[in-house]
Amino acid sequence: MSTAAPHHRTLWEEGRRPGRLVAVAAAVAVLLVVLVDVAAFGRLTVLFDTAFVVVCVAAALSVRPREFFVIGVYPPLLMAGAFVALSLASRSAIARVGDGFLQAVVSGLAHHSTALALGYALTLVLLAVRQVATRHDGALRPGVRPHARSSAR
Repeated sequence: MSTAAPHHRTLWEEGRRPGRLVAVAAAVAVLLVVLVDVAAFGRLTVLFDTAFVVVCVAAALSVRPREFFVIGVYPPLLMAGAFVALSLASRSAIARVGDGFLQAVVSGLAHHSTALALGYALTLVLLAVRQVATRHDGALRPGVRPHARSSAR
C-alpha cells in the first residue's frame, strides 16, 4: 500500500473548461461590463479596463491545457470585437461624435491600449506558467513536487 499523499491540483492545473466555452463566457462578461459602464458613465472608463484584465486572467486560468491557443490569441480579438459592437451601438462611448466606424474602433483600441497590453501580457504569462506546470506534474520547476513541502511538515 502506498503512503504517498494524494496529488491535489495546483492553481496552474485547475483549468479544465473547453476553449470555446471560456471564450464565449469572456465575451459575455466583457459585453456586460461595456453595457454597465456606458449606461452609468456614457463612455468606457477604468471600470472597463479593470474588468477586461480580470476577464483575461480568469480565461487563462480556466481553459484546459489542450486549448491554450484559443485563449492565447483571444484578448486582442475580444477587445476589438467589443469596440466593433460599441461602435455600431454607441460610437460616442469610445470616440468623438463625428468619427466614422473604423476611426471609432481604432480610437477605442488606442485609448484602452494599456488594458489590452496588460490583459494580453498576463494571459500569455499565465498560459506559459501553466504549460510548464502541466509538463512537470503541477510543479513550476522540474523535479520539485508542489506538495512535497506541505507533506513534510
